[in-house]
Amino acid sequence: MSEFSNNNKKRVEDLLAFSLGIMSGEDGRMLLEKYKEAIEHVTPQDMLNLEDKQMQMGIKPEAIKKDVDKVINIFFKKLKEYSWGKPEEGTFLYYLMLENSAYEFKLNKVKKVIKSYKGREALDFKLLKNDLLGHFEEFSKFESHYVKKENILFPFLEKKWDNYRPITVMWSLHDDIRKKLKQLLQTLKSDTSSWADLNKQIGKYYFLVFGMIQKENLIIYPVASETVSDDEWEEMHIQSFEYPFPFIETPVKPKSIKEPVLEKQTGISQIDSDFMFKSETGELNLEQILLLFNNLPVDITYVDENDKVRFFSRPKERFFPRSPAIIGRAVQNCHPPESVHIVEKIVAAFKNGEKDNAEFWLELKGKFILIQYFALRNDKNEYKGVVEVSQDITDIRALEGEQRLLDWA
Repeated sequence: MSEFSNNNKKRVEDLLAFSLGIMSGEDGRMLLEKYKEAIEHVTPQDMLNLEDKQMQMGIKPEAIKKDVDKVINIFFKKLKEYSWGKPEEGTFLYYLMLENSAYEFKLNKVKKVIKSYKGREALDFKLLKNDLLGHFEEFSKFESHYVKKENILFPFLEKKWDNYRPITVMWSLHDDIRKKLKQLLQTLKSDTSSWADLNKQIGKYYFLVFGMIQKENLIIYPVASETVSDDEWEEMHIQSFEYPFPFIETPVKPKSIKEPVLEKQTGISQIDSDFMFKSETGELNLEQILLLFNNLPVDITYVDENDKVRFFSRPKERFFPRSPAIIGRAVQNCHPPESVHIVEKIVAAFKNGEKDNAEFWLELKGKFILIQYFALRNDKNEYKGVVEVSQDITDIRALEGEQRLLDWA
């Protein structure tokens, strides 16, 4: 990515040294004075570059997250002043930014609710909790904003950017926000919680979400706007209609796109309608194959022997979000950094022949989900990838006795 590689390397090196000094607890004033020139000219690209270099040095996302907001706040003035072409209405990036603005409005509205209880928060704690609960339950809807980033925006940026690694830090911060909101809702519903505890949790939640909006608007979106083509933005916008548009009016979906950008990027061509799959057990045309996959009561994703996502089904009920943008994406990038080691462990065990399957089960939105992974091997016992199969087994677990006759009652 030439826009990044041709940046002033000296400035990025100085900014990196500054950030490492902050992380190691060095004197802040001395650091500001020493690296004043670099800080005065920092750009969104520089911020990505220095964080990418941190990760290449082996610094873990958890360590980066501890001080990244402190560093961004120091750079804030110059990042805010950075001139970039804001997205036009009707584009994917425009609606992501509009969602942020709507979210900020609602967050500030809750601040006013809390302020109205000033001085009597503890005395009227039950009333305050009742007033706040609905607002924070509504904030759960903003989940679709993060999912669109993880499953549409991030895959495209990974293809465009050499320094895409900071994206994993942002995904980890998404998960921090999710955990904090879940904790907040539990506290609001608890009969034993206190105002002191709730106030602290709200403060942490606001710090995370406002920090995320800042990272998006000051860093990720400006760089993306300068590096992603109009056709790619159009493709992302089309894919975004698989998810809700939180806190804003759902825009009108475009009727068509200029060209199959995803097809061009991944090299996966679309087979025409007269294609026939033939084997000794039968034959199917393309429509029948897709109908079969999409009507099975399971959610299927196939990752090839090179760890690239090659296919996913579209069942009537999906448990985990998937978007066409993930086709061709490294499976390691399809998971937050906290869980990617599990994926790598499974794939490694499948590749070396140590294991042939793995399974997990969990409760998700009132359902009991079984997740299974199966190694795929050809007749020569060569590893050809892994298929992930997820299934809602809530009703299956409840089965008892026998049912040999048809009963649609």
